[in-house]
Amino acid sequence: MISTAPIIYIVIFVAVLAIVQGAYLVIFGKSISMNGKVNRRLELLEKGGGREQVMEQLRKEMTQHMKSQSIPLYSILATKAQKANIAFTPPQLIMLMGAVTVVAYIGLMLGTGVGNEVRIVIATLMGVGGVFFWINSKAAKRMSMIEEQLPEAIELMVRSLRVGHPFNSAIQIVATEVADPLGTEMGVISDEVAYGRDIGECLKSMAERLDMQDMRFLAVAVTIQQQSGGNLAEILDGLARVIRSRSRLFRRVNAITAEAKWSGKLLSGFPILAMVGINVVEPTYFDEVKLAPEFIPACLVVAGLLVVNLIVMRALVNIKV
Repeated sequence: MISTAPIIYIVIFVAVLAIVQGAYLVIFGKSISMNGKVNRRLELLEKGGGREQVMEQLRKEMTQHMKSQSIPLYSILATKAQKANIAFTPPQLIMLMGAVTVVAYIGLMLGTGVGNEVRIVIATLMGVGGVFFWINSKAAKRMSMIEEQLPEAIELMVRSLRVGHPFNSAIQIVATEVADPLGTEMGVISDEVAYGRDIGECLKSMAERLDMQDMRFLAVAVTIQQQSGGNLAEILDGLARVIRSRSRLFRRVNAITAEAKWSGKLLSGFPILAMVGINVVEPTYFDEVKLAPEFIPACLVVAGLLVVNLIVMRALVNIKV
């Protein structure tokens, strides 16, 4: 008889991810997505929000997670949530983890016959792991989009400077013309500069918050030009070319190391997939082995070796450029 338990686990986990994404869109609306032609800052302004009010709201969203790293267990999520610019507050994210854990528990209770203790453990892993997986995927997508947008944004600044606009106006043009996520980030910088903050300090703060090397280059270039003078348009034009060259180099490195990365993932994931497949086809296959006293220690050793394999393979292909 074919076991449906692994399929039920997968369906419940997918449902957890769908609930998290659905709640995010329902609470914050489509303006929170990164696929719109109009960036979120402009959309909030169009809805009637004052410039100062919108700036404070966006600044709060951009910094709230790093300020909450002291919350127990939340620190493992804080850095990723910061890069993803999750609009949920830290308490809301913790409550969301609890809510989807309860949903997962109910799903396991209705769809499987496992013991209550196992059900609680699996539901907790699904709730916490599902939210972490969702945040991690949004952070990776957002950082990738910013990296792609940055050279074009700098080139737009260069064109604005060459036709006579001051740098503050060039930042404002980028904030208006560029889509999210970079458009809103630059819009906040433009608003902060309008209220008297130094533009070099704003760019540096953004670079540190995003932990993005190319943005640090931009902040340093602007700060040096402010202190020593020079043709900022030429400096930024050279910076845009450097960033594009770095991007091409990173992509070449990723292409070269892709085989090793996927080999490591396959070697670590295949035993788990094989075990799930065997349990689906023949649920009683491991019944006799489970009774052996060495079963649990052997499972822990195998799990440890799989984790070590992932770490070693990642270290081998983690080439610094």
